[in-house]
Amino acid sequence: MFNNLKIIEPIMKALKEEGYIKPTPIQERAIPAILEGRDLEGCAQTGTGKTAAFAVPMLQLLYSGRKAGNGARRTAGRVSALVLAPTRELAIQIGDSFTAYGRHTGLKNTVIFGGVSQKPQTDALRSGVDILVATPGRLLDLMQQNFISLQDVRYFVLDEADRMLDMGLGRDVKRIISKLPKEKQTMLFSATKSEEISKLMDSLLVNPVKVAVTPVSSAKEIINQEVYMVDKKSKKPLLVDLLKSNTAESVLVFSRTKHGANKITSDLVKSGIEAQAIHGNKSQNARQLALNNFKEKKIRVLVATDIAARGIDIEELPLVINYDLPDVPETYVHRIGRTGRAGAEGSAISFCEEDEKDMLRDIQKMISKGIPVVDDHPYKASKQSAAAGSAGIPKSVGFSDKSTDVRRNKRNNNRTKR
Repeated sequence: MFNNLKIIEPIMKALKEEGYIKPTPIQERAIPAILEGRDLEGCAQTGTGKTAAFAVPMLQLLYSGRKAGNGARRTAGRVSALVLAPTRELAIQIGDSFTAYGRHTGLKNTVIFGGVSQKPQTDALRSGVDILVATPGRLLDLMQQNFISLQDVRYFVLDEADRMLDMGLGRDVKRIISKLPKEKQTMLFSATKSEEISKLMDSLLVNPVKVAVTPVSSAKEIINQEVYMVDKKSKKPLLVDLLKSNTAESVLVFSRTKHGANKITSDLVKSGIEAQAIHGNKSQNARQLALNNFKEKKIRVLVATDIAARGIDIEELPLVINYDLPDVPETYVHRIGRTGRAGAEGSAISFCEEDEKDMLRDIQKMISKGIPVVDDHPYKASKQSAAAGSAGIPKSVGFSDKSTDVRRNKRNNNRTKR
């Protein structure tokens, strides 16, 4: 229970209003450590409750420090806490969480990101904020314009560090880190731990508490996973039929490309299914409108690319459909992790066409299990594959690591050309 974590009354009241009763594993382990002033190394993916794991103790530390007269005064352009997030959507959701959990503390937060006018953001900074949630590009831009100073930052969170590096933001992140005070409490979260992430952790964290929850290499057992072997031309009618026969109120559909997301959305709308797309070519306002419509159930289907979907946080999402399999196996787990959250049941359906069989094999190898094939459907591929099976990983997956690397490099080269 949250009552056992020594959370102060103003924040506890807000958590009760949000319906929080029992902390998730990462919250149960991270909150006490952060309250003790320890640096934290968190290995956690979307859906584990990591935002509350750092937001709740940070709010408490700031609030208690302010009441004791030890906290920095709220000053224009200076902040006491900084959270870096890779995408606008994730930054907005983190900001919403700070607002919800801190509604009774009197602490102020604001969110800054690119793609929109900076004036509302600079106005908020001038009025003074305690907590700043930012994407790296806009933060650096406003720092260069002298709207923000990081000299007073006492608490720093780097969220989804692996995605930051995947998106080519490593240099920006290091520039920001160089402007932070040496004396601060740091929390770093990543769903995967590469050599580069390990180096970043070693350079940033001092004697950290290490918390690993639901590692990315294992798909959640609570999620019912299925794969449909289907020809490319049959993906559209199969998707429409599944959506019309399935009772799920909200469905997140993943496309590998922006053009594909637009085409899928157009096809669904023509078939009488309310849908909108979210991807990097959409304006920030359009992306946020689509996300809000999805959350408020004004539309049933949200079609997303991986970059745009990173950080999408829907409390009740019963079904994820992989219209295209992802280029990288780890991305599959990130995708299906949008469902089956907080102990709820969820389903993930994947379409696999002929030239995606290697991707499916790599996914099964990574999660160490076979994904059951649905044979009973009218759109079955003309060439059925042994790429998947319900009885563990099939023998056809017995390729060398070298062959996996060759395939992955080839796909990465193709992805760069898109």
